[in-house]
Amino acid sequence: MKLTPALLFAVASLPLLAAEDLSKPIEALRSVQKEGEGNEAAGKAWQQIVKADAANLPEVLKGMNGANPLAENWLRAAVGVIADEALKAKKMPVDALVAFLKDTQNSPGARVVAFDLIQRGNAKLAEDLTPTLLNDVSSDLRRHPVAKLIEAGDAALEKKDKEAAIVAYQKGLGGARDEDQIKALAKKLRDLGQTVDLPSHFGFLMSWKMIAPFSNADRGGFDTVYPPEKELKFDASYEGKGKAAKWVDFTSKDEYGKIDFNKPFGMEKSVVGYAATDFLSTEDRTAEIRIGCKNGWKVWLNGELLFARDEYHRGAKLDQYKLPCQLKKGKNTILVKCCQNEQTEQWTTEWEFQLRVCDATGTAIVAAK
Repeated sequence: MKLTPALLFAVASLPLLAAEDLSKPIEALRSVQKEGEGNEAAGKAWQQIVKADAANLPEVLKGMNGANPLAENWLRAAVGVIADEALKAKKMPVDALVAFLKDTQNSPGARVVAFDLIQRGNAKLAEDLTPTLLNDVSSDLRRHPVAKLIEAGDAALEKKDKEAAIVAYQKGLGGARDEDQIKALAKKLRDLGQTVDLPSHFGFLMSWKMIAPFSNADRGGFDTVYPPEKELKFDASYEGKGKAAKWVDFTSKDEYGKIDFNKPFGMEKSVVGYAATDFLSTEDRTAEIRIGCKNGWKVWLNGELLFARDEYHRGAKLDQYKLPCQLKKGKNTILVKCCQNEQTEQWTTEWEFQLRVCDATGTAIVAAK
């Protein structure tokens, strides 16, 4: 949030607030909505909050729990102003911020801000806390210890201590959840002769039953209910586009789990394909199905449509879409519909997806055997 001269003047003229005075202005910020709804009240509330004593920082951070993105930005900006004043006065409430950080019921975004404030207030303490975040529920907080382990491994290599480097890199890979760090660590370990199983690390589902080609003429296939959406009979054959559509077994050899319809069915255009697989869960639990796909797609779990995107060739990346879901103990059937359009440019040839099952941190959920 930008601080205008008028707003800065207003801030400077306000008295400090005690902790018990903040509930109403925090709630006013949490009530702000898109299209400017609640902005006037939020502006006044923000001016109150930024004059709060540094001891109130955890209270303001708690206001970020469950806040919508716009409200979170208002509160984050308020925290920044209070923290700047706290640093000038050497009154950063580090102990209270550590307690806030350690409470994993607080939102990941707020806890990341708390750690940043601890770093600003007591860099040595933040350094000591860093190793404890390696298996944190926030993937953003994991970045700090993973980066330190990469540094430790690099330092060991400089000293020709290959074994120590391997230990550091393997530990870092175990905690890493962001693709850039995982790629870097995988390369370092492989350069040292170590085997890295990225599909298992990410939790990609590699083996599927696949069927194609059904018609996507005039891009109508996305909404057409073809037989696999009604039944999964893997010995069945259906009328397809120009030929019979039959189920085939396919196991990906791509370490990023790409399930490529072009491999078993050829370079088809203006078509629809389906892929089905079973995921065996050891328990009833919440999970996320994460998919990356540049084609039109739909995903069902146990017959329930989780999400759909009717877009083509807009780019794909790891964890492009995160679909919260509920796994049941035992067999869970995942069905993916993947549509290819009529474009013939080289960059439109991909007819594929990648899909993994993980928890909210991006940690792979291991299927039962």
